[in-house]
Amino acid sequence: MKCQHTIHHAQGHYGWNNANPPVLRVAPGETVEFHPLDASCGQITATSTAADLVTLDFGKVNPVVGPVYVDGAAPGDVLKVTLLGFTPSGWGWTGNIPGFGLLADHFPDPHLQLWKYDANARIPALYGPGGKVPLKPMCGTLGVAPAEAGLHSVVPPRRVGGNMDIRDLATGTELYLPIEVAGGLFSLGDAHAAQGDGEVCGTAIETACAIAVRFDLIKGMLLRTPRFTTPGPVTRHVDSAGYDVTTGIGPDLMTAARDALLSMVDLIAKQQHMSAVEAYLLCSVCGDLRISEIVDMPNWLVSFYFPRCVFG
Repeated sequence: MKCQHTIHHAQGHYGWNNANPPVLRVAPGETVEFHPLDASCGQITATSTAADLVTLDFGKVNPVVGPVYVDGAAPGDVLKVTLLGFTPSGWGWTGNIPGFGLLADHFPDPHLQLWKYDANARIPALYGPGGKVPLKPMCGTLGVAPAEAGLHSVVPPRRVGGNMDIRDLATGTELYLPIEVAGGLFSLGDAHAAQGDGEVCGTAIETACAIAVRFDLIKGMLLRTPRFTTPGPVTRHVDSAGYDVTTGIGPDLMTAARDALLSMVDLIAKQQHMSAVEAYLLCSVCGDLRISEIVDMPNWLVSFYFPRCVFG
């Protein structure tokens, strides 16, 4: 769609800081198209190999474009961000970065999967070792500047948003962010062509993407942390053939999550005759990690859902 303003990838930053000067000033109701680079800031290309994951400059990881100053925004207000549309680049990457991800201790070596997909038709993307992954472009990092002075890492999420990696921050979603500084100072980046709930290996289908948004301002709404609404069902693109589901059970949610994921990695590797690390990366881009129950003390249950349509 055509927006009133455009922000290019060079107009950005690598960390939240309320001293960052705005690159654009808008009024509530106006629209902006952002053009962020992929999460590697262009360090991973269509000709990269796994060795390039080891030499990543983490000071440039997860670049965001902005910030945008919204007229009238003040501490205590809420910024409503409507995601109007995504135009992905047509290629992307998924990587097992040493020391990163839920199963980093099981997969210490770098592994890189490069993707090509139809950016217009959005038909499922072919996975090299096998399978087709349904696409759902979304934005991993969206947020406003925190009240605390100084530079803050883009990587972890915080009460004003940030690298939340929620797969349902997709077209039509309305995101509400608590404002802590004048103008809000909104930025975004880290687009994904597809991601599973949990992003378990630490990367999804990382891609450059144009992202169109509309800003609205809500005065006097008390909001402690981000919330959002979706325009409809959130899993219909992967529901058609059902799911295989594994579980992890125990008194520690993180251990249970790892156990559920390990069981799914083993299952996919054996059934599809691919390596464990290939199955691990596939789980990250289209499988869903869920807390199934957290009431039956002393053990909690975590499930990992993998859509059978990938291999259907």
